[in-house]
Amino acid sequence: MSKVLYVLDNNEKSEYKYNICEDTIIYHFSINSSSKVEVNLVTEGVTLYYYYNNINYDNNEFKIKVNHMEDNTHSELFNHGVNVLVNKLTYYVDGSVPKKSSKCICNQENQIINMDNGKSTILPILLIDNYDVDSNHSAYIGKFRDEEIFYLMSRGISRSMANRLLLRGFLINSDSIELEKILEFAGEIDKI
Repeated sequence: MSKVLYVLDNNEKSEYKYNICEDTIIYHFSINSSSKVEVNLVTEGVTLYYYYNNINYDNNEFKIKVNHMEDNTHSELFNHGVNVLVNKLTYYVDGSVPKKSSKCICNQENQIINMDNGKSTILPILLIDNYDVDSNHSAYIGKFRDEEIFYLMSRGISRSMANRLLLRGFLINSDSIELEKILEFAGEIDKI
């Protein structure tokens, strides 16, 4: 059984530091905020799933660094953002595995959807100093595909509702999320 944490930032600058000693899932929701996160995997064999979901209206940054400090540690980062207006959204996503830590898995998936002509940047960095590691990253910046919007509209759904459905699926991306814990964030999706 994994430990589950929920974090909500709303119009603030926040810093978080976690020392992960047991399997953990972190759901981090952000409304127009900048966050700096450091995660240390300090127990051998521990697994972290980190879901960062953000709605951005101003110029904001998200910085996360995951340090694999022991053998057989596993991190999976899923960073999803929506840049609503003509503004800047930047993700700095670092995974670090030192020479002394082997058999680690360090993965990151990063996506930002631009609803307007905002400037978005994703900087995925993997600092791997060990050959016995499985590590991957991806970065996508763009809009929802026209085919997705068209498909939903061909089923009688309005353009605005189609966008809202796609945003909900993109930003609330897990069946295991306890929705009552993120009502404020879900309500913000409906305002876009």
